[in-house]
Amino acid sequence: MSADIDPTEAIPQVTAEMIAKAAAQPGASTSDVTAQARSQAAPAASPVPLSTTRPEASPARSPRAEPSRAEPSRAAASTTARSSTTAASPTTAVRETLRQPGSQKDQPVAEQPAAPDAALSGRPAASSFTPSEPYGERNAAAGHLAAGHLSSLVQIPTLSSWDPQYVDHEAFGRHRAALATFYPRVHALQSEPAGEHGLLYRWPGRGRQDVLHPFPVVLVAHQDVAAVQAADWSANPFSGEIRDGVVHGRGTLDDKGGLVAVLDAVETLLGEGFLPERDVWLFFGADAEAAGGTAKIAVRRLYELGVRPWLVIDEGGGVVTDAFPGVNRQTALVGVAEKGLVGVNLYTTDAGGHSAIPSRRTATARLARAVTRVSGRRFAARVNTPTVAMLERVAPTASGFRGTLLKVASKIASGPLSKLAAWMLASGGPEAVAVVRTTVAVTELQGGAGANVAASSARAHLDVRVALGETVDRTVARLRRIIGDKDVEIEVVERSEPSEVSPTDSQQFALIGEAISASYPDAVVAPYVLLASSDARTFTPISDHVYRFSPFALTREQRQSIHGVGEHLSVDSLGRGVHFYREVLRKIPA
Repeated sequence: MSADIDPTEAIPQVTAEMIAKAAAQPGASTSDVTAQARSQAAPAASPVPLSTTRPEASPARSPRAEPSRAEPSRAAASTTARSSTTAASPTTAVRETLRQPGSQKDQPVAEQPAAPDAALSGRPAASSFTPSEPYGERNAAAGHLAAGHLSSLVQIPTLSSWDPQYVDHEAFGRHRAALATFYPRVHALQSEPAGEHGLLYRWPGRGRQDVLHPFPVVLVAHQDVAAVQAADWSANPFSGEIRDGVVHGRGTLDDKGGLVAVLDAVETLLGEGFLPERDVWLFFGADAEAAGGTAKIAVRRLYELGVRPWLVIDEGGGVVTDAFPGVNRQTALVGVAEKGLVGVNLYTTDAGGHSAIPSRRTATARLARAVTRVSGRRFAARVNTPTVAMLERVAPTASGFRGTLLKVASKIASGPLSKLAAWMLASGGPEAVAVVRTTVAVTELQGGAGANVAASSARAHLDVRVALGETVDRTVARLRRIIGDKDVEIEVVERSEPSEVSPTDSQQFALIGEAISASYPDAVVAPYVLLASSDARTFTPISDHVYRFSPFALTREQRQSIHGVGEHLSVDSLGRGVHFYREVLRKIPA
C-alpha cells in the first residue's frame, strides 16, 4: 500500500488570517468513500477556500459564562497577554507581547488565564452532556476500517530522530499523502503546517466561520515513532500485519493508533454532516519522540491567534486491568499531569592507549563507577495529589488481601503517614515505583573504539523522569552528590519541569469520563500522572485543562512493548478508541 502513495501530495495551506479574506465560494462536496476506495492511493482532491458565511443558517453561540477568578500567577500573566478575550476578533488581534525582537519561535509562551466554563443545562440527576451512544456492531465495523488505515500507516517508517539529518523526509511525505487519501474530508479542512512535517487543522464549529472560537477543543496525536532494534523483533516491525484481530508493528500504540482513532472519528462525523458546538483543532506532531519542536510551533500559532483551548486531549494513560493489586475491574487512567524530563550525559576522559597497559582508573572504569552509583541510589518515594485522587477512586474496587493493603494505602496517603503509603505503593513493581519516585535509566553507553583499545573518553546517557514536587535543578544536584566525582562531567542536554496539574472536578474531566464510559462501560475512571513525556506539556501555558489518555485496553505486555518489542493493538480496542473520540466531539458543550 505505502509504496503506491504519492510523496508529493501537499496539504492545504489555508491560514487562519486567510479565512476572513476568502471570497464566498460553495464548498466542494465530498462523496462517501468506501473501504475499497480508501485502500487505493488515489490523489486526494485539493481543498477549496472556505466561505466566510455558512450556506445554512446556524444558531449564534450561546452567551458564555464569565471566567472564574484565576490564580494570581495566571491573572498576572493575563493582564499583559490580553485585556479582553471576547471584544476583539482573534483573527486580527495579535498580542503586543509578540511584537518584540528576536526569534518568536524560541520565545516561551506566557501563561494564559483559564477558559470560562461552558453553559450546561442543570438537569437534576442527569448528565449535562449529550447522551452517549452505546458501543455496538456499527462501531465495531468502524474499527475494522480503522485497522486497515492503521496497518497502512505502520508500513511507513516515520522514525523520529534527535538529529535532523537522519529524518526520513520522504517517509513523512508518503505518510502525509496517505492521511490525505484515507481522510479526504479532514484533508479539506482549513489547515497549515507546523514545522516541516507537523499538521494543524481547524474544524469550524457553530457560528461564523471567519471568526475563530477563542475556547476550542484541541485533539493531539503524533505521526513519528520511536526507533527500533529490528533484530529483537520476531517479524518485520513495520509489517502492519493484521492477524487474529490484532494490528502489529511499531507505532500501533505510540501513537499511530491514537492518530487513526482521532481521524476516523472526525472523518465519519464530517460525513454525517455533524457540526461541533465550538471549533475543534487537530494537531499531529512529527517529533514527539524527540524534542517536540512541532508542538511548540503549533502552540505559538494558537497563542498568536488568541486561541485558549477549553480542552486538550493527547496520548497518555489507557484502560488497564492489571496495574493495581487486588483490582480486577478495568481502570481508565486519565493523565492530569506528567513527570518532568532531564536528559543527562556523563563524560569521562583518560590518556587511553593500548589495553595491555591500562591506567589505574580508565575512562570506562570511572564511568562505570558513576553509573553504578546512580543506579544503586533511589530517589525518595512521595505521594502527590493526583496519585491520592487515583487511589481514592481505585481502592474501593479492590478485593482480597492485596486489595486491603491498597485500601489502607489510600486512607493514609494524604495524612502524616503518606511516606508509608508511598513505600507501600513502591513495592508494587516498576510501574508503581515510577508513580511515586523520580527514576533514572541508563539508556546509552559509549567507550573504546576496539576490543584492545583503552578508551580515551567514555559517555553514558541518563534518562531521568522527575516526579511531581521535584525540580530539574534539585534532581541534577542530587545526581552530582551521588556520583561524587569531579572528574565526571555532567551535561544536561534536555530539560522539562513536571507539568502543571489539570483539575479533576471540572466539566472537561467529566466529559472525558462520560466518553470513556460509552466505550468501556465497566471501567473506573481515575486520574494519574503520566510517567512518560508527551506533546501535551507544551499546551499547558495556554490551557488549564490538558489531559492525557489513549482510549485503548492495554495489557501489561502491551504497555511494556511501547518503545520495546512486539508492539500491537487489537482491532476491538481501536474501534472503541474511534468511538471514544466520536463521543468527545459529540459532547462538546456550547
